[in-house]
Amino acid sequence: MQRILPLALTHDELFQGELAQRIPYHRMYGKQYCLPSVTCYTQSEYKELQSASEQIDQIYWKALRFVQQHLPDDFVSQQLGIHPSLISAARKETPTHGVSRQDWIVTKQGMKCIENNTDTPTGIPETAYLAKAMISRYTPHQAAAEGMNDALAAAFDKLIAHYRSEGLGGTIACTCYDWHVEDKCNTEYVMQAIRQLGYPVIFVPLDELTIIEGDGLYGNGERIDILYRLYPLEYLIHDTEEETGLPVGKALMRLVEQGRLALINPPQSIITQSKGFMALIWALYERNEQSTAVLGYPLFEEAEVSAIQTYLLPTYFEETVFVQEQIPYVSKSYWGREGKGTALYSGDGTLETEEWGMQEDEEESEEIKRYYLAQQKIYQQRFTMEETLVHTEAGPFHGCLLTGAYVIGGKFAGLLPRVGSKITGDMAYYCPAAVID
Repeated sequence: MQRILPLALTHDELFQGELAQRIPYHRMYGKQYCLPSVTCYTQSEYKELQSASEQIDQIYWKALRFVQQHLPDDFVSQQLGIHPSLISAARKETPTHGVSRQDWIVTKQGMKCIENNTDTPTGIPETAYLAKAMISRYTPHQAAAEGMNDALAAAFDKLIAHYRSEGLGGTIACTCYDWHVEDKCNTEYVMQAIRQLGYPVIFVPLDELTIIEGDGLYGNGERIDILYRLYPLEYLIHDTEEETGLPVGKALMRLVEQGRLALINPPQSIITQSKGFMALIWALYERNEQSTAVLGYPLFEEAEVSAIQTYLLPTYFEETVFVQEQIPYVSKSYWGREGKGTALYSGDGTLETEEWGMQEDEEESEEIKRYYLAQQKIYQQRFTMEETLVHTEAGPFHGCLLTGAYVIGGKFAGLLPRVGSKITGDMAYYCPAAVID
């Protein structure tokens, strides 16, 4: 099967009018991001991804509740790398993350989930809108995200109803840096989903939000009860107001702890966002019977143990087992994003390649490296990615396919395929997912 099928039109022929307006970041970093091509998945691959992603989501939820209810703050801080000022809010149990996106490697030899972004996943407009538009207009196939808008609506309705039941029935606001085109478009797509539920919602740029300690969060002259924020909690908790010196991240989390503010995605998402959480799941799996001493029964049921064995990879807090057994492995910084802070090692422990992202100058590049090198790391067994060819304006590109699978409110909602290097970074190409017979 040819995995990537080019469409019979150029980039500029495709991205004009409504498509260009809705996805203005179809070019990023001076090159194509969205390609006039589609990524093909067979019906059996698609159905397995639907089922497998929901199973993995359920496993994440079980492990999350175990952390929230049974593991001490010292473990959450030291082993999972959660900032101490986030832990109290992260222990608050909410019924859904909002939006999460797992990263899968799909090959003829099987498929493995290698990461899960549960805090601030993007790619929403290109998956929920662009993929359907491209595939329905230019191919006979089905888009692999037909139910994403319905899943968004159901998950946000459930979260908002939950927060309102806790007395937060006031203004709903959405925020991000408004100069960041991709983030702004993702945020506006979420705003539209909330409006379609019948809730009024406002947009407030991140740097225009105001915190009054002990009172609340304000924007556009309104007190905000529910905030959708496309801004990572691991950044937020370190933020400080330049003029006053107010530690705004910590002050905002205190509002959450006091029940004066709710967040989407909720603070619990930082626990599952930590890549240390993947090592914890594997440790819990290897010691599943021991959880009976705490719970009175094994944490994972037989079907969940089978799903872990089938779809997850051995992941540890140190690389010892891989080095001793000469197994190729990957090291990942706890808070790595777009592949940054990730390195590939061969079976003898030799570094093969590492990813730091695209920076405009050497000083910024060094700062990025320092940031990720200072973080804790997990070590995961390598699983070979499927190689594929895409046609770009710069010529043919031989890359590796990574498949994002959205799970929203516990339900599979769509696929986001990207073709990049051996480590998928911020220069990867997007080709929407189509399901073929």
